Amino acid sequence: MCVQGSAATTRSDRLARSDAADAQVGSLLAVLRQGAKLAIFAVGGYGRQEICPGSDLDLLFIHEGMATSQLKTIVDGVLFPLWDAGQEIDHSVRTVEQTLALAKADVKVALGLLDVRHVAGDVSVGIELASDGLRTWRGNSGHMLPKLRSMQLDRIKRSGELAYFIEPDLKEARGGLRDITVLRAIAASWVADLPHAKIDESNEFLLDVREALHVVTGRKKNQLLLQEQDQVANILGLVDADDLLRLVAEAGRAVDYANELTWRRVDQGNQESKRNRYGRRRPAVSTRVAQDLVLFEGEVALEFAANVEGDEFLTLRAGATAAQLENPISPITCMRLAGSAPVLATPWSGRARDLFISLIGAGESSLVVWEALDQAGLIIRLIPEWQAVRNLPQRNVLHRHTVDRHLLETVIQAKGLLRTVRRPDLLLVAALFHDIGKGQVGDHSEVGAKLMQIIAMRMGFSRADAAVLESLVLHHLLLPDTATRRDLDDPQTISNVLEKLDEQVASLDLLHALTIADGLATSGTAWSPWKAKLVEQLVERIKSTVAGFPLPQEPQLDDELVLMAASSTLDVRVKPDEGHYEILVVAPDSPGLLAKVSGVLSLAKLDVKAAKTLTRNTSAVMRWQVTLAPYGQIPEAPAILDSLRRSLTGEFEVTRRLRERARDHARPSRMPTSPPVVAVLQDQASHATVLEIRSHDRPGLLHDVAMAVTSAGIDVHAAIVSTLGAEACDVFYVTELGGGPLSLAEGERVAALVEFELCKVAQDLSPAG
Repeated sequence: MCVQGSAATTRSDRLARSDAADAQVGSLLAVLRQGAKLAIFAVGGYGRQEICPGSDLDLLFIHEGMATSQLKTIVDGVLFPLWDAGQEIDHSVRTVEQTLALAKADVKVALGLLDVRHVAGDVSVGIELASDGLRTWRGNSGHMLPKLRSMQLDRIKRSGELAYFIEPDLKEARGGLRDITVLRAIAASWVADLPHAKIDESNEFLLDVREALHVVTGRKKNQLLLQEQDQVANILGLVDADDLLRLVAEAGRAVDYANELTWRRVDQGNQESKRNRYGRRRPAVSTRVAQDLVLFEGEVALEFAANVEGDEFLTLRAGATAAQLENPISPITCMRLAGSAPVLATPWSGRARDLFISLIGAGESSLVVWEALDQAGLIIRLIPEWQAVRNLPQRNVLHRHTVDRHLLETVIQAKGLLRTVRRPDLLLVAALFHDIGKGQVGDHSEVGAKLMQIIAMRMGFSRADAAVLESLVLHHLLLPDTATRRDLDDPQTISNVLEKLDEQVASLDLLHALTIADGLATSGTAWSPWKAKLVEQLVERIKSTVAGFPLPQEPQLDDELVLMAASSTLDVRVKPDEGHYEILVVAPDSPGLLAKVSGVLSLAKLDVKAAKTLTRNTSAVMRWQVTLAPYGQIPEAPAILDSLRRSLTGEFEVTRRLRERARDHARPSRMPTSPPVVAVLQDQASHATVLEIRSHDRPGLLHDVAMAVTSAGIDVHAAIVSTLGAEACDVFYVTELGGGPLSLAEGERVAALVEFELCKVAQDLSPAG
């Protein structure tokens, strides 16, 4: 994890900075003390001499009962020049007795004393403060460690995980610098030890990153934001931001794994204390749970005489047993397996494959076991392709995890769907490897499908099963992309899906379950009830078509819409529909009607998900699917009808109001924003041409897209909106004014015009515009 670069920061920089602070504090105190029984100690990070450019100086003034006025003069004389120089200070003023008394009740004070270091003043004052503080900590560890653990868990809830966040907090997050302090405090209690080499290496690297972050930003910061990552990587001599995040994740995982292990040792120590409470030593009992494996003190471990060198299945059997028992695997066991266990013969036997499925199919408990095997290098030995996705960051706001962790989370979600498919083993394996192609050149689904075929054959699957797995990886985005970006009532949509699935249509249930698991593992934004319903509708339509019940060639109006259309008057109706709202609109048909209605709905703080329009006589009949935008209220038909009527008469300027709101909400982006892109997709619809518009999402985007499409002199028959985090993908089904798909040349002309118009609007609305 060591990094070298032309400007790489080192521990010597922090030591030099600490020495300079010592000298400055010492010189200030020397002028003021005049023999007073007072000393200044450094605590916390300053005590450890881990001072970054923006770090606070944690000062502890220790005195022996000085007069308040004299004490205040000295303390102020030290602090004010430091404050005037721009140095942030965290200080306290106490006697030794006060400090030790407080350390018995206050965890933060007690932790500070574990790193206490004399800086200046009378060396006889508090000469044993460090040893007294350590003795106090050890003597009170029985009630202090539970408090420390509670504080740690509360902090993690607020700050998340260092290894998996794309903008991690280097100090407060799980696996960060604070957790290293916790580990050292546990070690200082003598209740449990820790793997010092890995922790020290992770600590130095995270401090290097934090120091570089302070240099880049010019101030005290702990959160590694996107816009600063490339510069930090450059200072550290790394390739790019992804390289930086990968190393940060590696450090965070090492700290987190040590944290889990160390707290486990604390719990084991507490159990041993309970067994020995009455003076009679009662050894822990081991229980045999599988061949060569025992359960000892809550961990699955190797028997003393286990045949490690001669049993190729032992690694998988240990992992599967631990996961199924919902117990961690002993780290010493992992070390022995990594050092002595033979490589599994290929192709795998059915026994090896069953053990692997048992490991990954255990649910949540498989995470801890997988992490232990991964930290020992055993996962890469089983699956060499895993190395490419290990700790791989995902620069996508929808994803909350690195690629490898996302794959494991997908397997966990798939476990709840095993009863819905005929081959649960294939579902679990496809879930584990569906993104295995990420981080390599090319489309990750196509690259992943090729890798899946190699992995499947190595694992001993039949050629038929390997083909199913390959298809699942290749098409794992097919259902959600189609459901959210295509007209499900168009028979061509179903035909296109069937054509892609080809011989693997029989595995549709597997693909559906994989889609659900992938979405749930990504984030709540990526898998909403709305998307789940669309995917389910698509699957049902595919099944109906395969069963010989094809869709009608034209969308049909239900009785309510027929009656509304017959009146030939402006009308709006709102109906709740499973977490969203259906808005029916009948209006005199006119160019730009779709744009005006979408603008009215946007101003009403409604997010449009889909719109379909049909023409009956002189009326346009529209069906809109919407959800509430942030701070939106339940839509009321009279209010929407009034706004729509005024917009049609010109009294209500929809475009101007949307522009004003968009400018009010415009903020500089942390990530580079690409210009809008418009693609023409031929043969994607039965009687129309499909325009796919990808753009940075913003209020009123659908209105602007519809306006641009209308200005091209074509008809819009349907619009489907898909928003992925900050990116929108709007799909329009368009025809010539007289009906029928656009010609290739006309489609290219329209796409270029729409793209040009959207770029103009985006530039006008940008914060710098």
